[in-house]
Amino acid sequence: METILQSARGTVVIGPDRPTVLIGERINPTGKKRLASALAEGNLEVVRAEALAQVEAGADVLDVNVGAAGVDELEVLPRAVRLVMETVDVPVCIDTANVQALRAALAMHQELAPEGKPLVNSVNGEEGRLAAVLPLVAEYGAAVIGLTMDDNGIPGTAEERLAIARMIVQRAEAAGIPREDVVVDCLSLTVGAETQAAIVTLDAIRMVRAELGANMTLGASNVSFGLPAREVVNWAFLAMVIQVGVNCPIVDAAKVRPAILAADLLLARDEYAMRYIKDHRRRAKQTAQ
Repeated sequence: METILQSARGTVVIGPDRPTVLIGERINPTGKKRLASALAEGNLEVVRAEALAQVEAGADVLDVNVGAAGVDELEVLPRAVRLVMETVDVPVCIDTANVQALRAALAMHQELAPEGKPLVNSVNGEEGRLAAVLPLVAEYGAAVIGLTMDDNGIPGTAEERLAIARMIVQRAEAAGIPREDVVVDCLSLTVGAETQAAIVTLDAIRMVRAELGANMTLGASNVSFGLPAREVVNWAFLAMVIQVGVNCPIVDAAKVRPAILAADLLLARDEYAMRYIKDHRRRAKQTAQ
């Protein structure tokens, strides 16, 4: 099963037997005071800079989120989507909880790439969210991330997360969205607060892949929240989740791409280690400059 994302000038294919696709997470003002302040002032130059930097670091898709205090998402999100699409060739992931801003951003994407397909971040098992988002995804021919949470929050067991994923896929198909256009996120929580958190996520990923065959994303860095040397935990966890089914994680590409390329190499997704070696040479050249 393959999920195809398209911008005006670039196409990315997500599939179980393909190299891992990196969704760049940096265009998101959460925890980034400079970006949040610039967005509130209507200054999108920092968005342009982040887009260029992430693609240079190896991001294949760019998440675009402008949600911050003082930001009118209905006005700013479509502008940010346009700017990213005009700046880089990679597909975009439109990330907002504001349904009206989502519609405006999808309309902007359609204007710039009539045959394109963005990724929407996200829908979940909450009835209100399903009813509001799925019709928009179907109308604009987009793909969508399905978060395995519902009105009761994030379930504590893998079986419950699978049940939500199953329901989201069923509702999407009923709305005219093919299964391959639903990218499931089994959600990661910090092991600093719950020892079994990573195990539950890994089990849920295995179950979703076995039953639904869906492509999967994950905000993997959540697993290390509150811990020292977070990057060590993140690299180990990324290798684990990629092995069991995650094939388009949401990441800071500059920090984790070497670990992801190494995982792909060991899983026979990089013939003759060409991608791994090319990236190593690129980083060595940057270091030497």
